[in-house]
Amino acid sequence: MDILNQLKERWGDADHPFLVHLDGDLRFSEIAEQESVDLSDVRSGDVVALIGDFDPKSILTLLQLIDRNVILVPLTIDTRAQHEYFFESALVDVVVEGDAVRRIEHNQKHALIDELRDQDHAGLVLFSTGTTGRPKAILHDLTLFMKRFETPRPTLKTINFLLFDHIGGLNTLLHTLFNKGTVVAPTSRSVEDILATCAEHNIQVLPTTPTFLRMMLMSGLIPDRLPDSLRIITYGTERMDQPTLDALCELLPGVEFRQTFGMSELGIVRVKSEARNSLFMKIGGEGVETRVVDDVLEIRSKTRMLGYLNADSPFDDKGWYNTKDVVERREGYYKVTGRTSEVINVGGLKFMASEVERVALQFDDVELAKAEGRSNPITGQHVELTVQSAEGKQINKAELKGFLNDNLTSHMVPKRLKIASVAVGHRFKRA
Repeated sequence: MDILNQLKERWGDADHPFLVHLDGDLRFSEIAEQESVDLSDVRSGDVVALIGDFDPKSILTLLQLIDRNVILVPLTIDTRAQHEYFFESALVDVVVEGDAVRRIEHNQKHALIDELRDQDHAGLVLFSTGTTGRPKAILHDLTLFMKRFETPRPTLKTINFLLFDHIGGLNTLLHTLFNKGTVVAPTSRSVEDILATCAEHNIQVLPTTPTFLRMMLMSGLIPDRLPDSLRIITYGTERMDQPTLDALCELLPGVEFRQTFGMSELGIVRVKSEARNSLFMKIGGEGVETRVVDDVLEIRSKTRMLGYLNADSPFDDKGWYNTKDVVERREGYYKVTGRTSEVINVGGLKFMASEVERVALQFDDVELAKAEGRSNPITGQHVELTVQSAEGKQINKAELKGFLNDNLTSHMVPKRLKIASVAVGHRFKRA
């Protein structure tokens, strides 16, 4: 590929910035002309781990590596404790971090990587979040992935909230690059700093997660600290709850809320929300088919991954992928109600953990909630609930218990209730 020169030609002498970063407002030409990392030891077909962020050097190195037809493994410092596992799982040959380039000697091979090399195609390896088991190494054909950016599309000034190792973060970066837009790289992803960055730079689009939006809602900083420039908030990567969406829509009437849906295994899937305050969405686009089997959504996509490098293929013999998302259907729209792993069975009565969480989130000062099914010798399972209070607030446990008793059917009432922090990963998803 010759992506770097294509982009240089496309941007020409454009004088508006592509990247707003700690280093200032940088035009694309300034990024492309900076001093490069010495990649002379990197060969076509190498599996290359690039440890970086949305900074000028990482972006230039990423584009140069794509042009060298490598199998790219983008990583961040947030996951450093897992890097050795990632290097081993992805069969990494070279590690690039800053100006440092080092080669890892190994004799391992994988048929899917060999297939890409035979086709002289670049590759992309992303890792699942690993909330259930070790993260899976997801291999895409990057040469085909890049074709989605050939058609010009409109772009708005966007804050790149999603990370360098996330398919959504990379998609935002590349979409903005190929459409001569401006992307802002935040220095921090706390609620206060994100809102301040949005205001300072007149951000128009905030792509984020339901967990972050819940934290933003409970911070007390909106609507006052949200700039008038913000037109669209997109949310995805995990299930959104209706109480949070309703409250946000009421507080921010001028903002369009759009749900996204995607799994690294399937590539980027187009989604259309039924309405700004609805969790129902249409999933499709060219080359994407959907069906529901036993209330679980299955998808067949032409942009799907080639396969896992460290696990068996999840596709059936006709190419269908079981998302493990339990859904409701309504006139061609789907609403995700939870994951198959979140089905709780108490005495033969089945329900979703999300139903308990939805009620808990309606109690004053509850910022986050996580319900789980635990083994019970009598009923098979019972519910355990952890709730996190908003900063500076205290939750009266007795009052919360009473609220849950009043608003849940008896088999759904938690047998154990804990007020503590709910774990949130580096991608601002509940762990």
